[in-house]
Amino acid sequence: MATVQEKIELMKEKKAHIELGGGEARIEKQHAKGKMTARERLELLFDEDSFTELDAFVKHRCTNFGQEKKDLPAEGVVTGYGTVDGRLVYAFAQDFTVEGGSLGEMHAKKIWKVQDLAMKMGAPCIGINDSGGARIQEAVDALSGYAGIFYRNTAASGVIPQISVIMGPCAGGAVYSPAITDFIYMVDKTSQMFITGPAVIKSVTYEEVTAEALGGAMTHNTKSGVAHFVAADEKDCIEQIRYLLSYLPSNNMESAPMFDTGDDPDRMDDSLNTVIPDDPNQPYDMKDIIAAIVDNGEFYEVHQHFATNIITCFARFDGRSVGIIANQPKVMGGCLDIDASDKSARFIRFCDAFNIPLVNLVDVPGFLPGVGQEHGGIIRHGAKMLYAYSEATVPKITVITRKAYGGSYIAMCCRELGADQVMAWPTSEIAVMGPAGAANIIFKRDEPDVKAQHTQDYVDEFATPYKAAERGYADMVIEPVETRPRIITALNACACKREAMPAKKHGNIPL
Repeated sequence: MATVQEKIELMKEKKAHIELGGGEARIEKQHAKGKMTARERLELLFDEDSFTELDAFVKHRCTNFGQEKKDLPAEGVVTGYGTVDGRLVYAFAQDFTVEGGSLGEMHAKKIWKVQDLAMKMGAPCIGINDSGGARIQEAVDALSGYAGIFYRNTAASGVIPQISVIMGPCAGGAVYSPAITDFIYMVDKTSQMFITGPAVIKSVTYEEVTAEALGGAMTHNTKSGVAHFVAADEKDCIEQIRYLLSYLPSNNMESAPMFDTGDDPDRMDDSLNTVIPDDPNQPYDMKDIIAAIVDNGEFYEVHQHFATNIITCFARFDGRSVGIIANQPKVMGGCLDIDASDKSARFIRFCDAFNIPLVNLVDVPGFLPGVGQEHGGIIRHGAKMLYAYSEATVPKITVITRKAYGGSYIAMCCRELGADQVMAWPTSEIAVMGPAGAANIIFKRDEPDVKAQHTQDYVDEFATPYKAAERGYADMVIEPVETRPRIITALNACACKREAMPAKKHGNIPL
């Protein structure tokens, strides 16, 4: 009979074997691709020595196609919890060195447990995906595993932040778990996501495409909008995730952590008085305004490379996390289009779900015209913004810097969509449409000289913030330099805001 010490040594041997994953040769192969192992990734993600592994001894029970002869340490996925900057976080990391990180019944159940625990404890859940997909030998059991993950992703949506990290292949049904989560990170040149790979596409549609062009990091960050962030390498990716978490609460019952940023809340920036060009058709960079008003000029863009005509980012005002939605006059004049509408509506809904106030910076001439936009459903997509802002009950502060015309003025959170405070710069133009276009309609029968004078009169009267201010649609017209302290004062005033929507199971957003 084994002694106590022998039993302890046996446990240590088993743990050492499990921690080696697929073995030295496969680990070296992983490193040669510029990729870390599952355990190395988790070690970097969590605070030093804080990670606690769960279910390390779990084994599969498949007996098909010789699977019963295979030893798959930790079932190809490392799961557990730890702290990130001292805050509880749950995570799983698929181990590509073990059966290609493929998902089977018990692999999935390990992930299920972490998802369930994250929900119970009200902590963020991070999934690191590096997998060849479903374990074919386990057939429907593997499909059941994916379905259970999707179901839990959906139940957790809006309750705890869910972050997906693509650090290798992610194909077929596996891509839908990340797609349901709040944010997706990809690593340039080593991450791919697609429903069907290049070989299947070639056989079905005869299109030839590389895996990188089809579903690489930049493809999904620039074209599809599936991914929200791109990282240069895995270390950069994990550092970005830790940084993102600093802006977020642990769950929907909490507020994001406050930071002492050291930036004076009463600070004014003289550059704001000159940022708007004298020519109303000349572009400028809205990011200059964001940098001038937020704490220490620091902000973290979401979807930085997608729909660049609108900016969505996290920042801080006097240490408080906010979400910023801002038109970008440098790109397409700041027009709203299908992609910009989707991008902003999703971001608005995330911020609202997690008690993050919204600051809207408006310089928008309209929705983008064109047959492609109309046939692509700009009406339906634009309605998502209207719905998202109207539904949001967090503090909403709107600052109009220049153009705010027609339906796009409404879509950027005007008073009637629930803005708690609307501020306008003296350079703002709040109107049904651009003054030249409006004058052409109103005075179309006039002689050219008379029309020119009437147009100028219209510009002087209506291409200003004062008509809106006269009717209470704009609460105040402010000097640009005082924007930061005015926003901070407004956020402080709205900190105790209480607003409830009518009781219902859920609304029907125009998806």
